[in-house]
Amino acid sequence: MIEMNTMNLFTFEDMKKIKRNILGESVPLELFRSVRLIGMYQGLPMKGKNTTMTVGRKIGESMQVSSIEEVLELFEQLRIGIPRILSQNDNEIHIAIEDCFCEGLPVHEGNMVCDLEGAILEGALSSIYEGEIHVREVKCNVNGDEDCEYKIKFS
Repeated sequence: MIEMNTMNLFTFEDMKKIKRNILGESVPLELFRSVRLIGMYQGLPMKGKNTTMTVGRKIGESMQVSSIEEVLELFEQLRIGIPRILSQNDNEIHIAIEDCFCEGLPVHEGNMVCDLEGAILEGALSSIYEGEIHVREVKCNVNGDEDCEYKIKFS
């Protein structure tokens, strides 16, 4: 039997190769939400955080970006949300994501569900910046906040 290395079997560029002649390139947001929130958030230990962090970082690492502006532009192109930088200095960037996938869901105070998006940011930025990067979700629509927000720290 041939053993394959599945760690890098697919790339982000591969995901752009869509040949669905009848149903097209889009899937409904409710399917994505169901996988994320019912399947992973409710179905896995620790609300799926270990899984979403690993998956998000891997996705971000494969995006082939060269600047924070490219990362934010890609976020909007992929319809993850509309990002804007709230503040920035040498050690930290504070980003808000408007129109995030969780917008419109019922409010459940104390819950933040957009760790996958934060991990995608972390993975993408790790290919741009030297040193350690830590992304933390600090606000979420599901928590009752106006936008989802992330603090990105560089060390």
